[in-house]
Amino acid sequence: MLSDTDYGGNACGTRRPKKRSSGESPGDEQSLRASGRQLNVRVKRSNNPPPGQSKRKATETEEEDEQSEKKYRKCEKAGCSAIYPVCFASASERCAKNGYTSRWYHLSCGEHFCNECFDHYYRSHKDGYETFASWKKVWTTNGKSEPSLKAFMADQQLPFWVQCTKPDCRKWRQLTKEIQLTASLAATYRCGMKFNNIKNDGPDQCSQPEDMRVAEVTNSWWHAMLILPPLFKDSPASPFLVAYYPDCVGMSPSGSLSTVTKAELRADHCRAVQPQIPGLCPYFQPFYQPNECGKALCVRPDMMELDELYEFPEFSRDPTMYLALRNLILASWNSNCTEVLTLEKCAQHIIIRGLVRVCCVQEMDRVLHFMTRKGLINTGVLAVKQPLLPERYGTKNVIVIGAGASGLAAAKQLQNFGTQVVVLEARDRIGGRVWDDMSLGVTVGRGAQIVNGCVNNPIALMCEQMGIKMHKLGERCDLFQKGGVTTDPAIDKRMDFHFNAILDVVSEWRKDKSQHQDTPLGEKVQEVKKNFLQESGIQFSELEEKVLQFHLSNLEYACGSTLDQVSARSWDHNEFFAQFSGDHTLLTQGYSVLLHKLADGLDIRTKCPVQAIDYSGDVVKVTSTNGSQWTAHKVLVTVPLTLLQKNMIHFNPPLPERKLKAIHSLGAGIIEKIAVQFPCRFWDKKIQGADYFGHIPPNPDKRGMFSVFYDMDPQGKQAVLMSVISGNSVTTVQDMEDKEVLEECMKVLQELFKEQEVPEPLGFFVTRWSTDLWAQMSYSFVKTGGSGEAYDILAEDVQGKLFFAGEATNRHFPQTVTGAYLSGVREASKMTAM
Repeated sequence: MLSDTDYGGNACGTRRPKKRSSGESPGDEQSLRASGRQLNVRVKRSNNPPPGQSKRKATETEEEDEQSEKKYRKCEKAGCSAIYPVCFASASERCAKNGYTSRWYHLSCGEHFCNECFDHYYRSHKDGYETFASWKKVWTTNGKSEPSLKAFMADQQLPFWVQCTKPDCRKWRQLTKEIQLTASLAATYRCGMKFNNIKNDGPDQCSQPEDMRVAEVTNSWWHAMLILPPLFKDSPASPFLVAYYPDCVGMSPSGSLSTVTKAELRADHCRAVQPQIPGLCPYFQPFYQPNECGKALCVRPDMMELDELYEFPEFSRDPTMYLALRNLILASWNSNCTEVLTLEKCAQHIIIRGLVRVCCVQEMDRVLHFMTRKGLINTGVLAVKQPLLPERYGTKNVIVIGAGASGLAAAKQLQNFGTQVVVLEARDRIGGRVWDDMSLGVTVGRGAQIVNGCVNNPIALMCEQMGIKMHKLGERCDLFQKGGVTTDPAIDKRMDFHFNAILDVVSEWRKDKSQHQDTPLGEKVQEVKKNFLQESGIQFSELEEKVLQFHLSNLEYACGSTLDQVSARSWDHNEFFAQFSGDHTLLTQGYSVLLHKLADGLDIRTKCPVQAIDYSGDVVKVTSTNGSQWTAHKVLVTVPLTLLQKNMIHFNPPLPERKLKAIHSLGAGIIEKIAVQFPCRFWDKKIQGADYFGHIPPNPDKRGMFSVFYDMDPQGKQAVLMSVISGNSVTTVQDMEDKEVLEECMKVLQELFKEQEVPEPLGFFVTRWSTDLWAQMSYSFVKTGGSGEAYDILAEDVQGKLFFAGEATNRHFPQTVTGAYLSGVREASKMTAM
């Protein structure tokens, strides 16, 4: 916190400001003290008195002015409107109240304390000194800013202001000095409320006029005249931010945790300590901890993000107020994400003395709307009864094409904002590439079913909102060879190391390579491997080669393609951005349950394939294959990348060349799945409770053919295994009947469990995403010669009328339901802002 300089500089520097000794006067205060008064320097007039006025008369007038000046002194803060200041402190017996003092100390336009009350606390021989000294000790221990007398007055002596909760009143009232403001009081306060069981039998107190100073707070100049930034007490953010200096994150050092706790937390500069908050979902970690980095959807509690600075430039010089509000909002949302977070719910937790509380509550409304529009709060499957944003945001109507994760996310957000939305879906079901199958006795996702990294993942948020438990996947994955032999974990570990070392060399190679120097990832991996073996003289055994093939099959699974199609330069382009951390989980109930909840209340028209979009006029015309037509101000296209590549939707005018080039520089990856139901869990004894087990391919030609088997019932009641087909094996199964694929799968299982009899299956299914008319792909990847920038270009709107979402438009999180969902939220925010 600043001392006696204007509020407007950096609230918290990287070093602790020098503390003053108790005998020093703080800065510009040292010339004015109780021994006498200092008169303003009078400017001598240069012109002569008017005709007929004697010199004596002029002298008498000056003396009268001087006598008048003795009765009061206006605030000397440049720009302050207080001509007749009033001391709020009333601490000293000699308090000037609304009379004369040798110096007024300015906290805000409307809040001053006199020199006598200053001395009461600041002078070591005065009665209030011990109170100030005790506060100063706590502040110095917990905080980083200077414990000045002005900071003490603002933190401890200013009266609280509270707003009447009656909807037809909402006037602000100043509480008497002895009353402490709490969240419960703020939530229930009514004008004239009496305390200590005193009944109020007087007239309606709401009819009393509001203090005139409150109206001034709404002016921008009032905020600029604040001497100290607001620091909240008892903020909901406090448990999340125990490792920070409170005044660096918008909270008061006088109302923080114990000194011991603080010291212990800050002594550990080497690692980030995530606070354990009772009752909070462990996947909710909205704030970075000190020395922590690289965590998706996380914010620095002590810094504004770029989009925040763009939206709130007035806080760029000193972001303390914004940080205090934003951190409070994020903490409140993460503490309870099942209800809409409103201004009323947040405002009651703004505990701060003085008129600045009025300012904070007003700003809170803006920050809430911004964070809601961005999808940082009030998102997921939340049901709302009235629009979350003011009417000006919801005047346009929107058509969303595609009812997959991205389309439903956007439609839900837009409708919650107050926008009219119609969703057009080509299939007879919603979900797109999310398609859960329950035919085998458990839920098996024909498409996505695993959540990769749950911390701050919106999928985890929706599960929390719906009370759905996710199954944490274990890390153990035994690798079985031909004949059922379990591979030595040491060999697996060694080859995993070599595999990652090869990829590290590829990463080093690409640092100085342009897009035109790109090469297929498969070729580069083989080149690096060959050079390594030649230079090191190491020879991999036959088993080690097979284990390496297993790891390469996992890479092809991750890319959704054979490695000869994938860019060596940009295959993992999204890893340059913070990714989701934490547990990988299996959605045992499937993703569909979440998407159906998102779809609740939306106007969705199934069996409506869109064949043309005309955005040449003021409104956009959308035509379906059956001739039906819709119009809207904006249209969001969320169809899979393949459909754009194959021109299954005709655009008029044609899409810009830049966007078309990006569409074709990305690859449409394909993986397939097989799920098999058995009469018993024959694998239990061998895998010993693991969630999956691996299959070492007998030769490179079999790479990607059932490389990993997943146990689809962690409860151990049903007997269903699911396996993935990737790489060249996808092409192999395309020419096979479903029963032939099952036979190949059974042969592999019989080989891996040779020591026992593998029972005949009770049921099965094989996915066919490559021939699915409305998908023709699984997820995107960067083709050789392409770059991650294509995702951003694909996400660009066209003329402010045509918008795009889907996993292939999310550069940070492609290939995932999470990425698709977030792209929908992104476009809803973008359309609303426009």
